[in-house]
Amino acid sequence: MAKLKVDFGRKKGSIKPVHGVGQPPFYGTDFGMFHYLTEAGIPFSRLHDVDGFLGGGRYVDIPNLFRDFDADPENPESYDFAFTDLLISELVKSGTEPFFRLGVSIENDCLLRAYRIHPPKDYLKWAKICEGVIRHYTEGWADGFHYKIRYWEIWNEPDNYEDIMENQMWRGTKEEYYELYGVASRYLKERFPHLKIGGYASCGFYAAKDSGKAVKAANSSGRTEYFLEFFEGFLAYVKANRCPLDFFSWHTYDDVPATLFYAEYARRRLDEAGFPETEHICNEWNCEVNQRGTARHAAVTAAMLLGMQDSSLDSAMFYDARFGVGTYSGLFNPLTAQPFPAYYAFKGFHQLYLLGSQVAVDCDMENVYGAAALGEERGCIMVSNISGEDVPLVLEMRDYGVTGCKVTDQERTWEECPLPGVLSKDMVLCITVAPWRRT
Repeated sequence: MAKLKVDFGRKKGSIKPVHGVGQPPFYGTDFGMFHYLTEAGIPFSRLHDVDGFLGGGRYVDIPNLFRDFDADPENPESYDFAFTDLLISELVKSGTEPFFRLGVSIENDCLLRAYRIHPPKDYLKWAKICEGVIRHYTEGWADGFHYKIRYWEIWNEPDNYEDIMENQMWRGTKEEYYELYGVASRYLKERFPHLKIGGYASCGFYAAKDSGKAVKAANSSGRTEYFLEFFEGFLAYVKANRCPLDFFSWHTYDDVPATLFYAEYARRRLDEAGFPETEHICNEWNCEVNQRGTARHAAVTAAMLLGMQDSSLDSAMFYDARFGVGTYSGLFNPLTAQPFPAYYAFKGFHQLYLLGSQVAVDCDMENVYGAAALGEERGCIMVSNISGEDVPLVLEMRDYGVTGCKVTDQERTWEECPLPGVLSKDMVLCITVAPWRRT
């Protein structure tokens, strides 16, 4: 039995923006699917690997925005903003804030030839190029904009492989990345003290240990141990060189309990290293990607959102919301351009986010996740069952009654239904409630 006790009188803080996404759903220059971002209230879209290999040669990546590294970064004519202007303008119209990755897209076939993943030949000049990009989008420079884009991330997954020749993101040593981060972060923070400068989109903490025991022994390997070595070296470098670190970003493609462990590990290590004020953001995650398009994927996605809400994370972004055929593009059907069931996990979570204040939910069953929020006139409860079995559902709440219920399961997707007495396998519920009387 899954017994959920909801105490609307016990507030726990704010609902956090963990329902962000990676690349937004568009094709070429067709942004007609961005209304789905608006309808699900997606707070952030991280701009990495946007629109194909090497950014399709057009979007976001620094070599797309500044095509000749030998050009003058103070000259507006050195930049090519056309396509990225269109993308960001459409994102802003949708109500989604861009989370801007400064760097390059992954080069999966780099063993044959690597094009753009080498360290910049002049770190300070690279930082000045990034300055031009930031000025364009936040200060109106070069016929630009005054958009609210707070987060500027320096590179992506430079720790992808210790072997430089295999690394699909960074053909340099870890020490070279640390130096790039140091030069760029100090320069950009001095120029834009009001913005958030950080990195480095870590590959993750799969080899992290708790009391000497790996979370999953299968996840400990030479490569995943290198992720931790890179992380510790980065923290030491940033501290020793007094670099700004407004946020630290990291990735995971593990299950829900492991991801929640990694979140606490990252928070603890940041605190211990002297960075208690640094936000930590999981800006790539996707659980059970092989279940794309199924009720199971919707359930584990919802469970992750609910679990992350109760973690130390400040925000999170699902990888990804592309309208594409890739395995990781888990929110939209590439044949029909319609949402997959997992999309409705984001739409449901946004109902909590709109209300603002989280309230206490206690559940006595493992692998059943729940969270609740309260606004001025109503409340909302979201529940996901990833236990693999049907279980009776008992919902206890004083002074409140159910006014509506949406369900996503093996048979239905975001359909109205009466509150069920059984929480079936892979079921997600979004329950609205209202007080019987004022308290």
